Amino acid sequence: MNNYSTGMKWITGIAEGFLAIPIIGGAFVVGTGYSALGVMFLLHAITLILSIREGQGKGASILGLITSVVSIIPVIGWIMHLLTAAALLLSALTSNRTRNW
Repeated sequence: MNNYSTGMKWITGIAEGFLAIPIIGGAFVVGTGYSALGVMFLLHAITLILSIREGQGKGASILGLITSVVSIIPVIGWIMHLLTAAALLLSALTSNRTRNW
């Protein structure tokens, strides 16, 4: 059973993975004037809303929101992007197996 929240978890997980690439991800964030973090915050918020509506896991999206805020700190941001990418991709992989009611 496919749902929108799973698709958004894949999208945000891949995007977070890109931002976690050392130097490249940081250069992208700085090059966009940090607006990439604002876009990611909105995407995580949309994913969270969809997850709530569809009864799917919410933790990875909440972690994504936190990551978008604290990622202005260089090393912390890299670690958070890496952890968030892993959490979102794992959540996307397992979202069709279990429903969190």
